[in-house]
Amino acid sequence: MDTVTVNGIQMEYEIRGSGEPVLFISPVLADGFLPLVAEPALAERHQLIRYHKRGWGGSTHTPAPVTIADHAADAIALLDRLGVGRVHVAGHSSGAAVAAQLAQDHSDRVATVALLELSLLSVPAGAAFFEQAAPAFEAYADGDAERAVRLFMPVVSGMDWDHCRTLLDERVSGSGAQAVKDADTFFGIELPSLAEWRFGPDQAAAIRPPVLSVLGSDTRPLWVEVAEFLRSNVPDVEEYVAEGVGHLLHIEQSRPVAAAMARFLERHPIAS
Repeated sequence: MDTVTVNGIQMEYEIRGSGEPVLFISPVLADGFLPLVAEPALAERHQLIRYHKRGWGGSTHTPAPVTIADHAADAIALLDRLGVGRVHVAGHSSGAAVAAQLAQDHSDRVATVALLELSLLSVPAGAAFFEQAAPAFEAYADGDAERAVRLFMPVVSGMDWDHCRTLLDERVSGSGAQAVKDADTFFGIELPSLAEWRFGPDQAAAIRPPVLSVLGSDTRPLWVEVAEFLRSNVPDVEEYVAEGVGHLLHIEQSRPVAAAMARFLERHPIAS
């Protein structure tokens, strides 16, 4: 990946292809969008930009707190540094929170927003999610980052660890090991910031660009509730359900997810 200085930090990024730009914002798996950006439906028609947020991969690690708004500010600074004006934005899980914040803070720069299972922990199912993930948090607190990741990924993915690890090894080689390296950022900074992030009906209603809400048919109750929240509160929202997959939908079934995103982008071009 290339490196650029934004907001006083070094940030890793990669650009593929040409056409209308799409910015991808990842959560716990720093390179989780690799299968999606390789799909021809997106790669042959758009300029695809992905990056490592501060604290992830080789991007600069800074101490807590790093808020969702801070990540949004980093994202817009990256676009400024790259000379990108208006852009389509796509985020997964906590990365979707950054995408939603970006759409609120810089609506003039965001043409569309694709939210792949936005993690919004203030919905009723958020408490149950924290309870299910408690063993992972305890493992991290005990200093065992590898065990923490091994316990956390089945909670979000709906797969047992062996199945999840096999999928990640096949589709995003090395991502499991990288997640362990990034555990301090994820458990120590990102999750607390996500828990404090406020995105209620008023904030959802303030998003003006068209929104694509992407959901896996077999996902956990948390993301089913979040999809309903978006459906009820975002002014201009469309929905796509990927069949037979859970929270790692864009890794499990990258082709249909890419096709759905490509159709959405075609309906809402930047030039319009």
